[in-house]
Amino acid sequence: MQRGQALVEIARSAGQQVLDPQMGAQVAAAYGLTVPPSGLASTTEEAVALAEHVGYPVALKRVAPGIVHKSDTGGVALYLKDADAVRGAFERVVQPGEQGFVQRMVPQGVEVIVGAQRDGQFGPLVMFGLGGVTVEVLRDVAFRLAPLGAAEARGMIAETAAGKLLAGVRGQPPGDVDAAVEALIRVGQLMDDRPEVAQVDLNPLIVGPAGEGAWAVDVRILLRET
Repeated sequence: MQRGQALVEIARSAGQQVLDPQMGAQVAAAYGLTVPPSGLASTTEEAVALAEHVGYPVALKRVAPGIVHKSDTGGVALYLKDADAVRGAFERVVQPGEQGFVQRMVPQGVEVIVGAQRDGQFGPLVMFGLGGVTVEVLRDVAFRLAPLGAAEARGMIAETAAGKLLAGVRGQPPGDVDAAVEALIRVGQLMDDRPEVAQVDLNPLIVGPAGEGAWAVDVRILLRET
């Protein structure tokens, strides 16, 4: 967690109010969240070298100021299986002067959102619900004050449709609720430890089958203005 503190301070000193995705992933990892191997590339060949390093298949995501929902702008390419696919995706997705975020693909699972923000009245709040684009459409989310314990985390998961999916429906195997609980606890701890962090979004956190973990594949951390 000390490494997480150091990374936040480095980002602030570099003028990053919104941490770049690699820095965000490193902070998340420092707090014990599972993140896929990844890196930032400024050129096509850097992207290929990173893909070779993290292992195929990979995702490539556009990194540019002001872009939050990368999929809405065609800024995401998934399941790239070789160097030629990475080259083509980089040339198609990344604009001149921008960077590409190269990340190893993870197994499929239930997409949830784990988020946190600072409320002017209540202080730091942690959120859980269905992830991806559905969070903005359904607004099926639960909140708790941070930091929170395992019982509180399980309670908020159970309140949501995402929790019902993780419990297993229509013959589907249950998801790794323990991993989702752990993610909530760790994000809550991050908010409690670091008052300079204004907002955290893990969207999606991909929750695998029971016992197989959860992966924070998109980490967005917003710092408070100085």
